Amino acid sequence: MVFKRLLGKGGVPLEIDTLVQSEPALPGGLLTGEVVLRAPERRVEVKAIRLRLVTDAPVAHKGDGDGESGDTFDYPSVSGYFTLEKGEERRVRIRHRLKWETPLTEVKGDKLGVHLGLHTEVEAEGIKAQTDDDLVHIAALPLHETVLDAFAAEGYGCEGSRIVRGDIPRTEYHVYRRQSLLLVDRLSGHERPRELELNFHTNAVGCEIFLRKAALQEGYWKSKPPALRFVAAHHEVGRADFGAEVRRWIGEVSLLSDSHAADDDED
Repeated sequence: MVFKRLLGKGGVPLEIDTLVQSEPALPGGLLTGEVVLRAPERRVEVKAIRLRLVTDAPVAHKGDGDGESGDTFDYPSVSGYFTLEKGEERRVRIRHRLKWETPLTEVKGDKLGVHLGLHTEVEAEGIKAQTDDDLVHIAALPLHETVLDAFAAEGYGCEGSRIVRGDIPRTEYHVYRRQSLLLVDRLSGHERPRELELNFHTNAVGCEIFLRKAALQEGYWKSKPPALRFVAAHHEVGRADFGAEVRRWIGEVSLLSDSHAADDDED
């Protein structure tokens, strides 16, 4: 446990540390942890604790009142109005239901090269500061893994990811972020794209799966090659033949003209 020592007006000290579960959480599942606060020298009135889930945030201490860092996409809620007596330590539990569209950081333990973090802001006795960025790990759901395994069996390995602001047009969204996965053909197959871009738009029932020729460097959805939309349900894992489905998807994307969007106008 590493406490950060914050100083408020008049030199009033407050020590704080945020602890996030070490094992990966799942989209739609619970993120747990605790915020630990300690008043080492004087009585301190804590007025508020604010948490932010951020993407692609640098690991850095922001300091007292030094503004925000990271691209916020969710706000876990905790109780944060109480008084710490001199020498008292208080643990505030974090128990937050993640949105289904929460970006992934790993698949079967393999990192995707994206960063999610939890920032903590405490307001007390004139103090308003964020702690260091605490890493948050989000693992793929069984449906995600099954689909990616089927692509891997066809020679397409997942070799990276990018998270950008924005939604997928004509979908219902709760996180204004979009995560693209880069799939690269390791078999160098002819008459099919060498690189594919895959988006999982996940909800409680399953996923809308968007597949296109890759253009991760392009941030705007409408500026990318056209995408085809497929659907898969969580309950189909272990029942459906995803290998056959993925072969069909790859074939359809291979035939798709760059000048024609199969899912109509995308905005």
